[in-house]
Parts: sequence; structure tokens; C-alpha cells
Amino acid sequence: MIITAFIALALLALLTLFQIALVCGAPFGHFAWGGKHRILPPKLRIGSSAAILLYAFFAALVAAQSDLWIIITNPTLVSIGLWVVAAYMTLGVFMNAISRSKPERFVMTPVALVLTICFVVLAMS
Repeated sequence: MIITAFIALALLALLTLFQIALVCGAPFGHFAWGGKHRILPPKLRIGSSAAILLYAFFAALVAAQSDLWIIITNPTLVSIGLWVVAAYMTLGVFMNAISRSKPERFVMTPVALVLTICFVVLAMS
């Protein structure tokens, strides 16, 4: 389970850095939000900011489940949260897979799939 947690945390950290870059105006928008904008407009930058907060919460769930760092002390919240995030990541697999953006489809779909597997494994443990 610890290896699964580290994989999930590493991917969440990379996604967080990616979202920070998007918020700061980096020209990576073709990998996110449908790929329509290379540089995200203000509304999508707000969405990327929200994603950063979500990733932090997801990481806290992973850390708590794997006893790496207990930020969330309620085991029921952790368990339910992991299943909710697993479902969210599953939706992400499908959304990325149908994106009009080839870079988003080919890069983000596998990332979402690996995260889905990690969250299911963590939720089952």
C-alpha cells in the first residue's frame, strides 16, 4: 500500500505543479480543460486554482490512509473520501479520453487511469 500511496502522491504533486503553471500563464492549456486554449483565460485559471485545492485534499486522504501524515483523523471520512475520489478519477479517465485535444487524451488519460487504480487500491485497504 505504501508504494501505491507514493505513486498517487507523486502524480498529485506533478498535477499540482502543472496546474500552478497554468494559473501563472504557462502555454500548456492544450493538456487541460479540453485543450481549446494554450494559455488559459481567467475563468479556467480559477478552475485550475480550485484543482490545486482538490489535489491537496486528495493528498491528505492518501497520507492519512497510508499513515504517512495524519491530517484527517476521522477514518470514516478518509474511507468515504477515497471512494469518492476514486469515482471522480474514473470520471476523469472518461472525460480525458473523449477530449478533442490529442495531447490531453494521450497524456492525461493514462495519468487519470493510474490515479484511479491507486485510489481504488487505497480505498480497499
